[in-house]
Amino acid sequence: MEQVRPLAAGVPSPEGAPVAPDLADLLRACGRGDQSAFAQLYDATASRAVGLAVRVVRDPAQAEEVAQEAFLEIWKTSGRFDPAKGSPLGWLLTIVHRKAVDRVRSAEASTRRDTTYHQRNQPVEHDSTAEAATASLEARRVRQALTGLTPVQREALELAYFGGYTHTEVATMLELPVGTAKTRIRDGLIRLRDTMGVSS
Repeated sequence: MEQVRPLAAGVPSPEGAPVAPDLADLLRACGRGDQSAFAQLYDATASRAVGLAVRVVRDPAQAEEVAQEAFLEIWKTSGRFDPAKGSPLGWLLTIVHRKAVDRVRSAEASTRRDTTYHQRNQPVEHDSTAEAATASLEARRVRQALTGLTPVQREALELAYFGGYTHTEVATMLELPVGTAKTRIRDGLIRLRDTMGVSS
């Protein structure tokens, strides 16, 4: 690629067409702290950077934030650009892409944390039989009574009432439909009540 010195904005080439600034030259100038060069670099590449960010994060407002973060890093690290390792635009867009991917991963991680928190902290709806059993009888008696249940009932009850999992979580862990998990838990509670002589 022929090296072309950046010209002031709007200055035409001898042929009359505006000359695009040389991005490698601008990056080298940025590495020396040249703010004017950074402004030219930004003007020349911002639309490409934002366009790439939009394709990754799918949100124009977030894409602009990602681009701003990327240009801040570009300003700080421009002295590290090595033309032998790739084009200046490729180097710049790689930083933008990395920032955009980081934003998506951060958002996904935040969503997972929120979902996990709500799942773990939503109240489990124990029915009156379970409350009566745990409130009035020793845990040892409850566990002995559990041996009288079918294996599938015992497994579901232990997860729900000793493990503290919701019906949905129990269904997921046992690879069952939620309705089936609820039925096993309810049937197990009824049998547990009858075995322990707990009145409903």
